[in-house]
Amino acid sequence: MTALKFGVIGMSEGNGHPYSWSAIFNGYDADAMRDCPFPAIPEYLARRRFPGDAIAGAHVTEVWAEDRGQAEHIARAAKIDRVVDDFREMIGRVDGVLLARDDAENHARFAAPFLEAGVPVYIDKPLALSVAAALELLARQKFPGQIFTCSALRYAREFELSEGAKRELGVIRFVQGTVPKDWDRYAIHVIEPALNVLGRQGAIVESDGFHAGDVHVANIVWESGVIATFSALGKTAAPIALRFVGTLGHRDMVFADSFSAFKSALMAFVKSVTERRAQIPPDVVLDAVAVIEAGRKAH
Repeated sequence: MTALKFGVIGMSEGNGHPYSWSAIFNGYDADAMRDCPFPAIPEYLARRRFPGDAIAGAHVTEVWAEDRGQAEHIARAAKIDRVVDDFREMIGRVDGVLLARDDAENHARFAAPFLEAGVPVYIDKPLALSVAAALELLARQKFPGQIFTCSALRYAREFELSEGAKRELGVIRFVQGTVPKDWDRYAIHVIEPALNVLGRQGAIVESDGFHAGDVHVANIVWESGVIATFSALGKTAAPIALRFVGTLGHRDMVFADSFSAFKSALMAFVKSVTERRAQIPPDVVLDAVAVIEAGRKAH
């Protein structure tokens, strides 16, 4: 079977996914990747063996970034053949696009030409900052599942809770999640894995929170009665962590393995492209966006 061809779109401030995602498909040039502006990426790539740890059956063949020099460096580091001057040039040459930017306010701008052309798009987290904006993007799909979007941490092994572990917790009543950096881009990393464990909880019936400097805390109550507190702790060296508290006990989880989570999410995108069907139900995506939106309104 012919390998799928993907294009990658970058960069947004502080987001190294054009480097890491492309390398997970293509392998990488160690010398060029050493100069990647995100030191954690060459560090965790070096712990893997390529090509064995790469995703088979797909290859990133084209890259675009607003800074041509940055795009050329991504291409060298992640062995991408072509740098394009206009991201729309990829249409007709690729089977899917990795929109590897987490500035949600720009997602529609970059995704729209590909959606109109029927090209599957992996839109980096979060899809949007409001349910209305998310619905508008989803409505542009030419077929169900044309948009694949998630925090890769929904696939993190560290955030899996087995049926046995759930029984040990009893009925989950409270969830606490922490992330470093800002609410808009990083809270999704605990919101989505939390919802993945909890399942759908109905509408948000109450929300509040506060800002203190660069710290943003939001409290959420769902129709089910489950309560969550999600905190984005700014420049604090906070872990990406979840605590589930049930009627019989609690469980603490800390995220550690970026490579495996990214690889699992990218493999799910490959599956969505080959099967042309949604891997994550739209309602589940919207549930996570609803929490982001509620948290943005909390003061």
